[in-house]
Amino acid sequence: MLVFRYDETFEGLLTAVFDAFALKKWPEQVLSRHDVVPLFTSEEYIVFTDDKKAERVSTAMKKRLPNIALNQLTYVWFSELPERSSLIFRYLIKLFKTKKDISTNFADPDVLAVKQLAKKVSNERHYLMMFVRFNAIENQGEKVYFATVEPRYNVLPLVVAFFKDRFADQKWAIFDTKRQFGYYFDLKQLDLVTLDEQADLLFDGAINQNYLSAEERQFQKLWYHYCQALTIKERINPKLQRQFMPKRFWKHLPETWHKTFDN
Repeated sequence: MLVFRYDETFEGLLTAVFDAFALKKWPEQVLSRHDVVPLFTSEEYIVFTDDKKAERVSTAMKKRLPNIALNQLTYVWFSELPERSSLIFRYLIKLFKTKKDISTNFADPDVLAVKQLAKKVSNERHYLMMFVRFNAIENQGEKVYFATVEPRYNVLPLVVAFFKDRFADQKWAIFDTKRQFGYYFDLKQLDLVTLDEQADLLFDGAINQNYLSAEERQFQKLWYHYCQALTIKERINPKLQRQFMPKRFWKHLPETWHKTFDN
């Protein structure tokens, strides 16, 4: 069995596609350089990322695929699932072998798998746009609106442009606690950030309440009690709640921080 290994970048994956056609070799799997080699592997080929090769493959993709299919491949890439590399690779090999658009050929298992996985990632992206809750925190004397998220897929890079346009008049940051990175907008540009220097800003995967501004704490207290006052206990339906808002988002919502406000 032939295996291709690459550096886990999208450019590296496109280079693998280019090399496969150049060498006339079709691997059964495309793995990262850290993955365990399958038991019956007879040959390994190490892919060295080449931006020129990747650009040629990217240009060819854009000529043969509609925008919706290109977006689907992007979403599959951001799924971070182990099978994404081999799935995208097989999809592109079929695309260039047939020399025509295959994006609607759902009888092909790889085309169908790309569509289905892209739909899941797209749904997670929409969840993030709906359920992000910013909190005003004091950071070295200035107010910053800060939010924590923990999406199932790596969709934060897919939504930052949305928040940049929507909240262009305020400083804000969104941090992915699962992947330990985020983005900070300072009214001018968007920067990739980590929290190495302020590890105590987060507590149990959510914002440390000690960092909230006094005004924010008062607002959240009022909001929590408002939600409690409107709640009709006899009509609480947790199953229906989870359908509209998955439980994994609850700990990032001010109205669920009852332990703080009940004391």
